[in-house]
Amino acid sequence: MQPIPALPSATAPGPEFLAPSEFMDSQTPDVRGFAEATAGGAPDEAGKAVRLYYAVRDGIRYDPYSIRMERETYRASHVLHAPSAYCIPKAILLAAAARALGIAAGLGFADVKNHLTTRKLRDAMGTDVFIHHGYTVLYLGGRWVKCTPAFNIELCRKFGVLPLEFNGRNDSLMHPYDSRNQRHMEYLKDRGLFSEFPFERVMRDFRETYPAMMQMAIEGRFENEEPLRP
Repeated sequence: MQPIPALPSATAPGPEFLAPSEFMDSQTPDVRGFAEATAGGAPDEAGKAVRLYYAVRDGIRYDPYSIRMERETYRASHVLHAPSAYCIPKAILLAAAARALGIAAGLGFADVKNHLTTRKLRDAMGTDVFIHHGYTVLYLGGRWVKCTPAFNIELCRKFGVLPLEFNGRNDSLMHPYDSRNQRHMEYLKDRGLFSEFPFERVMRDFRETYPAMMQMAIEGRFENEEPLRP
């Protein structure tokens, strides 16, 4: 396993990590309203980040079959109203909400091997390796902290996966083992920190790596899927 390297704590964020962008549209009334209603009353930035994390983690159901190729489906203002999403849109929403409250935020990507993926999802993808697994990176207390708001609590309970907690100080990354001590998530490759979602690059790689699944997404054949059904 290649560990996910620590981000240089001395590297302060540039203005691009605070500004609204196409996908992290933190200036929109919906995203700003969500951020302020969820965490505006917290006493400090870490407290605000923690409240936002849990609101995104549990407020939007994780669903790998929700993958889409349309640009607008990755904008935070769109994700906010989606009934479900996978890791990248959820990470985008958390980053945008943090920026709306003045917290510098970006996106991190890694390739991971999911040892517990269902047979149905593995057959659709053709592999148990998830490229461009997305998480949020926040600048808190003078350093970068990683957090992963992907798996909602109900999904974790259903599949015996340990829920990822976040305290605003320590990295929150996928567990290597589940609640039954079975191998779960293995980080294979770090793809770096981004101030904006690299849409074209990710979609290109998805088409090359998961051609059958992406064709199903284009044709809308996931619309009536039950999330993570074996």
